[in-house]
Amino acid sequence: MSVRYDEIGQRLRAFRLGSGMSADDIAKRIGISRTAVYRFEKGEVVKIETLSSLADLLGVSLPTLLGVEIEYISSAVTYFERLRQLEAVADRIIVLAGPISFLLASDEFRSSLRDLLRESIADNDEHKDKLLADIERIIEILEERRKNYEERRPAIVNLMSALDIERLLRSGFVGRPFVSDHDIRKRQQRAQSEVAHFARLMEEEPIGTQIGLVTGTLPHTGFQIFRSGDRKTLSVSPFRLGEQPNIKLGVAMITENEEAVSLHETVVDEMWRTALKGREAARYLRDLMASVGKNAN
Repeated sequence: MSVRYDEIGQRLRAFRLGSGMSADDIAKRIGISRTAVYRFEKGEVVKIETLSSLADLLGVSLPTLLGVEIEYISSAVTYFERLRQLEAVADRIIVLAGPISFLLASDEFRSSLRDLLRESIADNDEHKDKLLADIERIIEILEERRKNYEERRPAIVNLMSALDIERLLRSGFVGRPFVSDHDIRKRQQRAQSEVAHFARLMEEEPIGTQIGLVTGTLPHTGFQIFRSGDRKTLSVSPFRLGEQPNIKLGVAMITENEEAVSLHETVVDEMWRTALKGREAARYLRDLMASVGKNAN
């Protein structure tokens, strides 16, 4: 197996961001220069002994840092940075991460996301300060992801769950339980607006964007498949944005294992075959919005 130092550098950067350590911190801890850390992150050749020290410091295994078989990621910051890196070279992305796909979400959703994520952190959480700092890093990464998407416009296949969307419409965008009735109505209105945005996308069918609405059961864990030329990469993640977000706990996985990618592609093919699409899907969403809105009143 050939060593891809550029990809090792990408993983090193992602795990460093997830750790909250600066390049200076890393350099001082393992006895190298800050410049060397940045060079490694840009893909310069690095000795295996140094990589081992970096892996120990960052709390990951050496195989994960090297990208051997499966990367295991317990930090939401690291995970979203890895997504940014994969999207930067992907020519096709398959997304099952519902009910809202960030790359296709509205500007209103993006502008309200920081507050929603902050709301998901309990006031008495012993790690509150770190989690709030993580949110700021995540927002920066997400904005880079969106900018990259708008510049490159890779093809996207987005599978959405009708059941998840119905739950979103009923609960609204909430980050924690026990939101006041007044706030709930505002959150429900915001959810209605976002679902209407996706209904318009379904009707307009922009070039390179395919959205399928699955009315049956979807896997509970979101995943994405990135294709870049002949290479395919699978990411599986418990981290969520939007409705009932989770940036605190979970272990994501990233792999190029052919069997894992193929099995997930088979799942996608089956869901896509039965999914509603285009105007039919948009009508379903609008009917769902009307039904939930009527019951709420």
